[in-house]
Amino acid sequence: MRIATFNLETLDDHPSGGADFADRLAMLRPQMRRLRADVLCLQEVNARDEVGPDGVRARRLPALDRLLEGTEYRDFQRVVSQGRGGRPADRHNLVILSRYPVLEQDQVWHHLMPPPAYTPPVGADGPASMEWERPLLHAVLALADGCRLHVIAVHLRAPRAAFLKGRKGADGGWRSLADWAEGFFAATVKAAGQALEVRLLVERIFDAEPEALIAVCGDFNAGDGEAPLRIVAADEEDAGNGRLATRALVILDRGLSDSRRFSVIHHGRRVMLDHILVSRSLTGWYLNSEIHNEALGDESLSPALVRTPPDSFHAPLVAVFAPPA
Repeated sequence: MRIATFNLETLDDHPSGGADFADRLAMLRPQMRRLRADVLCLQEVNARDEVGPDGVRARRLPALDRLLEGTEYRDFQRVVSQGRGGRPADRHNLVILSRYPVLEQDQVWHHLMPPPAYTPPVGADGPASMEWERPLLHAVLALADGCRLHVIAVHLRAPRAAFLKGRKGADGGWRSLADWAEGFFAATVKAAGQALEVRLLVERIFDAEPEALIAVCGDFNAGDGEAPLRIVAADEEDAGNGRLATRALVILDRGLSDSRRFSVIHHGRRVMLDHILVSRSLTGWYLNSEIHNEALGDESLSPALVRTPPDSFHAPLVAVFAPPA
């Protein structure tokens, strides 16, 4: 069994900047085939209203449909995140593609963790609410011999200052460093808060299934040792209670060599922001990991390319498992 995660970097068949979507397909489709995934978690898939073959106008994922043409993923079961209107959002949807039957599916968006509130130091009448931009996507898959696999797809907040109303000038720049610092504080709280919601979801699964097979996959926008990843993994040593070890999650990319352990290049710095974390029960099936980063470009070299990259500035990550005989 191969479980993969891949941030497709704003996948849209109507890209900005005059880019040709056919060029992106020519780059991305071989990467998708190479994954040979049985379960694939995707981030940053855009949607739009479109009339389908049935003549019905609905919110669809045409860019993803075109990308999957001619691949085995076209026939996989599909779970898609929903925006506030109860349908896929315009931008940056989460998608889980599965060869296995989907038994259950849901999304978690402040169901387990209410939006943190804080009182801005200046320019506000009262507390402000800090909601995350995206939900978590949870699917339960039917494996062989009655086994159930919980897949949680995530895309946590990037460490960039969050928007604050009235704090930027006409040129888009922050009015002061204090304003920027407050925006960065808000982004940090959002990332940590959603990571806590992931951990609370994992805890709820363990309460129902103490030996649950769990894989948390996606773009954490955080490296090893940073708060969001530590919160989700929840090491029992940090908690000072070894009896909790079976509820900790294992960060599989720790097994990669240092020279290979990066999924993004930013200003020449190689960082691992995309991860697959699994429960202890699932580690009994684990064989190895792959990171397909040989042709990865530096996302900081061209602002225009960041808006419409030639393929993706994130490398896909694959974890390989074999059920016990």
